[in-house]
Amino acid sequence: MPRLSRMSELRAFATAVLFATLAAGCAVNPATGRREFTLVSAGQELAIGHDGYAATVAEYGQYDDVALAAYVDTVGHKLARVSERPDLEWHFTVLDDPMVNAFAMPGGYIYVTRGILAHLNSEAQLAGVLGHEIGHVTARHSAKQLTQQQIAGLGMAVAGALSTTFQQYSGAAQQALGLLVLKYSRDDETQADELGIRYATAAGYDPREIPGTYAMLKRVSQRGGSSLPFYLSTHPDPGNREEHTGALAAAAVAGRTNLLVRGHAYLDHLRGLTFGEDPRGGWFDGARFTQPRMGFEMDFPAGWKIQNGRAGVAAAEPQQHGSMQLSLAGDAGTLAPAEFVAALRRDGRIAAAEGEGESIGGWPAWAGRVSVPGASGASSVLVAAWVRLAPDRMVQFLGRGASSGDANEREIVAAIRSLRPLRDPQRANPEPDRVRLRVSATAGPFQSLLAKFGGGALSPEDAAIVNGVAVEEGIAAGRWLKIVEPGHRR
Repeated sequence: MPRLSRMSELRAFATAVLFATLAAGCAVNPATGRREFTLVSAGQELAIGHDGYAATVAEYGQYDDVALAAYVDTVGHKLARVSERPDLEWHFTVLDDPMVNAFAMPGGYIYVTRGILAHLNSEAQLAGVLGHEIGHVTARHSAKQLTQQQIAGLGMAVAGALSTTFQQYSGAAQQALGLLVLKYSRDDETQADELGIRYATAAGYDPREIPGTYAMLKRVSQRGGSSLPFYLSTHPDPGNREEHTGALAAAAVAGRTNLLVRGHAYLDHLRGLTFGEDPRGGWFDGARFTQPRMGFEMDFPAGWKIQNGRAGVAAAEPQQHGSMQLSLAGDAGTLAPAEFVAALRRDGRIAAAEGEGESIGGWPAWAGRVSVPGASGASSVLVAAWVRLAPDRMVQFLGRGASSGDANEREIVAAIRSLRPLRDPQRANPEPDRVRLRVSATAGPFQSLLAKFGGGALSPEDAAIVNGVAVEEGIAAGRWLKIVEPGHRR
């Protein structure tokens, strides 16, 4: 028999390894009972979910309402107990984020935003959302996504764009954050819809409430023009979702009685819920940025696109010829700004620094330029400043124009030097919009009743979406309605 060439030997060896990996990577999907190929073990899923929890809370914040958190957790565990994985250590977390969103991470970690909670109208609808996300976990859809990504060799680098603090997290946490930008397949969404209805019904809830959630999401997307709610961008509509879930719900309730809706019980937990952006975490008045929790304000370049997030503030010139970022220097300890810059050089995080200590807004600071080494060996020169606001808090500015010293870079420097203490007591104590409950004393069209309640902070159409009704829909006397009461910023 002729001897195999070295290349043929390598190919044969690789094929043998591949088949061995495929055999070892087959596991039974708990939700379907089918054997499926996966490169992610159950232990890895637990690590991703566990490490991803701290990273997710750091990125989005946990909503500060103990009673609401306990309520969501109770409903979630009620559903988890009737799933195929009651043995998991399930966690249900309410995130302090205004977006209409919910998502799951491997290992039993389920997240809902206060934004989606404000748009639901019954405990049965909440059960539908949580059941859907539980379905993603029990059917191991995230493991499937990660397996496909590993096969394609894509890695998780794209997720680094999500957060200025991304690199501080463990590999498992980075994978968890990276899952947030991945989109489930339509087949996975269909399966999660089916599982969500199964779990909600088994837990005693009326699944006929669930199609209304998808009607709400569609209306939210239509109000946003071409932009989708984040939920729909990662949970694509598999097609005729309302009709499909409606048919599944009708079949699920056949022969069942006394199924729970619990509308009033659910709405009771929304009293005082923060709605929309919370100005206490920083807010913009044109280009003027006010940060009440940290006690400062400043002026960003006029006309630039600006995004305020929990991890920091990013701004970019419309043509992308300049950009800047404001964030906390999380690892600065109690070092003075100049000492921190020296420490960055010693650690190799910056290759060079040219600047000096000074005062910005009355606070000790260092301002100048730094050279940041890149992955390819080339360095980027950035405008930079570090300002010590308090013994335990230092902010950092990083920015770059199209070329050194250009007009955009000068605007970045001017923005940094505009940093100043917040002295206006009204701007220092803003209040967010909040959900309040009102009872319709008489019957009438929703829009008319809304006007009687003072209108609130939302347009009639947006207020109707929040309440799950049409603007001109007739409302019975005695119905509970959500009114978003306006807060104040100055």
